[in-house]
Amino acid sequence: MKPRLVFALMLAAGTVAGCSCCPPIAEAPAPAPARPPVDDGAAARARADSIAAAQALAARQAEERARMARAQEVLTAIVYFAYDSSQLDAPSEDILRQKAAILRANPSLELRIEGHTDERGSTEYNLALGQRRAESIRTFLVGFGIPQGRLSTISYGEERPAVQASNEAAWARNRRGEFAITAGSITTVPPEVR
Repeated sequence: MKPRLVFALMLAAGTVAGCSCCPPIAEAPAPAPARPPVDDGAAARARADSIAAAQALAARQAEERARMARAQEVLTAIVYFAYDSSQLDAPSEDILRQKAAILRANPSLELRIEGHTDERGSTEYNLALGQRRAESIRTFLVGFGIPQGRLSTISYGEERPAVQASNEAAWARNRRGEFAITAGSITTVPPEVR
């Protein structure tokens, strides 16, 4: 064989096999196998504690929302009157005591007290009776420490009936005092509100 051909073959064989002067290209090492985490129970306890704390917080928040909603109901609860009367009865006084507690706990709150009557009697008489009813409520609340300036009154007389009918059941529902929040909001619910 010719020496050139032999030299070319040797050169080709050396290129394919790699030269001895250069180290061979190393392959990337295989990743180490992942070890399962060691769970000594601390992680599970921490997870359970976190869930329990979140549930307790959610329960407290739900309870507080329910108390606020109940205070709103009490503050706007209607009181009723006997025929041709502006005297408060015992159930109405109980409601007003709770209203007074809410008002004391929330000094920014202001209420409008609306006096209503049934349809019997003249317009003028019913407007005056509605005003006496509103004033009776305001006087009661002032007696429980609510500043008079936080309580406004208005009489609608027979003009805004709650029930449109001419019978005793309807008249009893129309002889009432209603309440509207005119300023402030409920931020604190006193414990005596049930």
